[in-house]
Amino acid sequence: MTAVVWYAGHIVKWGDPLIPPLSHGYLVGDGVYETLSVRHRQPFAVTRHIARLRDALERTGLGTLHEEAVREGIAAVLNEGEGRITRLRVTVTSGIGALGLQRTAGPLTVTVAGAEGTRLPTCSAIRVLWRRNEYSALVGVKTTSSGENALMYAYATSRGADEAILGNSQGDLCEAISANVFVEADGEILTPALASGCLPGVARALALEWGVAGGIPVRLAGPGELPYLPTLDRVASRAAAMAITSSTRGVQQVTILDGVDVTPGPLLGKLKVLWEQRADADPDPAPLAS
Repeated sequence: MTAVVWYAGHIVKWGDPLIPPLSHGYLVGDGVYETLSVRHRQPFAVTRHIARLRDALERTGLGTLHEEAVREGIAAVLNEGEGRITRLRVTVTSGIGALGLQRTAGPLTVTVAGAEGTRLPTCSAIRVLWRRNEYSALVGVKTTSSGENALMYAYATSRGADEAILGNSQGDLCEAISANVFVEADGEILTPALASGCLPGVARALALEWGVAGGIPVRLAGPGELPYLPTLDRVASRAAAMAITSSTRGVQQVTILDGVDVTPGPLLGKLKVLWEQRADADPDPAPLAS
């Protein structure tokens, strides 16, 4: 497997010790990250990912992002990978701190890692009893404090799935472990609003924007419109269809839920084709004007 790491301004050997023992990124998971796909040797939607990274740093009070360092690291990793890199991870953490939770002033640590891999054609998902907390201090932030997600992913893979579908504390559909969720039912596609506690995914936003522009009936769900268990029961009974979206998956239909084959949605199929076409045509789509 090709794997390349850029750290502190230089390409380093994979597996070399890099993180200081008292780094708060290591001690308490005090950091944020972005995962990007590489399409046709270019990082996809890099401007949007950097914008979300900047927002996450501001929300967590970690400091100001040096965008030029991120872009430099991405370029260096792709150059070193010589066309074999298919996904990137940009991680920004707080610097060296005390053994407790208190932060100390210091420069942020920026790491860019790249690796090659293959994209699964479809998704096999499983429902879980754990819930997202839409009132969490880190809601909507792609944080390196990901122990909860790692546990749920291990649970899903141990049961033959590659994703888990989550509800929130109110009993509404929220998201997947590392992706957003879209549901096709009654002639339209719905996705949970950010108030549900889901991550503001880059691929999710593009699916909404491009879908609407392409004449596909896709919209945000209203309060209580996608209850968790009833919605999954409709998918399991083939009365509805489901897809997940993420930067590395694009729009990917769920074809297995809880070990049972489910029916792909025709509108979700159209959204997937449109998303891929638009992504190929525009590798760095500009954010919507505010």
